[in-house]
Amino acid sequence: MTATEPTPGETTSAEAAPAAEAQPATEAAPAEPAPTEPAPAEPAPTEAARVAEAQPLEAAAPVPTEAAPAAPELAEATPTPPVAPETPATPATPAIPETPATPAIPTPPVAPEAGTVAAVPARPRRRVLASVARWVAAVVVCGGLGAGTAAAITSMERTDVPGLATESDGRWAYPKLSLPPLPEGSPRPFTDGNDGEIHHADLRRLLLPAPAGATVDPKLDGGWVGVDQYLSVYPKEQRGELKQALDDSALRHVTARAWTMPDGTRSAVYLLRFKSVGFSETFRDEAVKAGSSDRLLLDGVRIAEIDALGDDIRVTDTGVYAAAELKPYGPEQTRWAYIQAGDTLALVVQSRKGEAATVPFQQTVTLQNQLLG
Repeated sequence: MTATEPTPGETTSAEAAPAAEAQPATEAAPAEPAPTEPAPAEPAPTEAARVAEAQPLEAAAPVPTEAAPAAPELAEATPTPPVAPETPATPATPAIPETPATPAIPTPPVAPEAGTVAAVPARPRRRVLASVARWVAAVVVCGGLGAGTAAAITSMERTDVPGLATESDGRWAYPKLSLPPLPEGSPRPFTDGNDGEIHHADLRRLLLPAPAGATVDPKLDGGWVGVDQYLSVYPKEQRGELKQALDDSALRHVTARAWTMPDGTRSAVYLLRFKSVGFSETFRDEAVKAGSSDRLLLDGVRIAEIDALGDDIRVTDTGVYAAAELKPYGPEQTRWAYIQAGDTLALVVQSRKGEAATVPFQQTVTLQNQLLG
């Protein structure tokens, strides 16, 4: 057997080259390595490749011409590292660390193309208008409530406002006072053109009304009364002399009002009008001796003193002469005061079981003085 004829068990170089080329291709085609796995190990050379490497290059010269192209295939049959296919493989999902979410970046609006009608979102505009309407309605309601509350507060009396009312000091709730109208062309007293200090108004309209809660005496309800009714407030032994003094003083009218309060205080107010201020002052000084130490006492009073409250009541062109009963007095105490106002002389009397209160007495005298002054 010559060197150019291979034995039946051997494989020629030309046959081994295609076998060596085909073997790696069939093994590498299905491989799809993942990025996370290492590159595949170099495949072991097959038996045909080892035989090809063992044959010396000189032995290939006697090969027939048709087998010559197998020489380049031997070079290719040399084992080389397989190249990973360029086709992208689906990578395995790696573990992704938890990171804070990145806020979405708003996409800028794209201008509509010419000839197209862009859809205008009307919903945000309606929301803005609804919000503005709610705020306007809230302001109007709050303003209305504030104005109503302010009007209600200002229209109330101070003592009726919660938190502003002060504790009562014993004053009575008299109605609102006003001066009566005068006859046409008649001046008021203590003004220019009325040097005689004459009260031209209806004397009954100058009488102090009863306060709230009072029970008015039906016999003395603000009308005209006789002289005897007035003289009943003095001791019986003094009434005759006083009646003669009234006749000499040219008395014109007498009006009176009396009432009783819930606490038992009894009050009476008498107004006496004379023809002139001279007659009024004469009766005050000589008959009742108002303001003097030997003043005429009222019925049931045994001893009294000048009440300093008269000094605190000051009305222009008028005079107040007050007195208070001293202890020991009977079951009740009496206070009284004369008010000299031009041609009119007023007498205010208050009595109460135990002790006559100072505040309502001074209040009553002051208001009656203001009506006459």
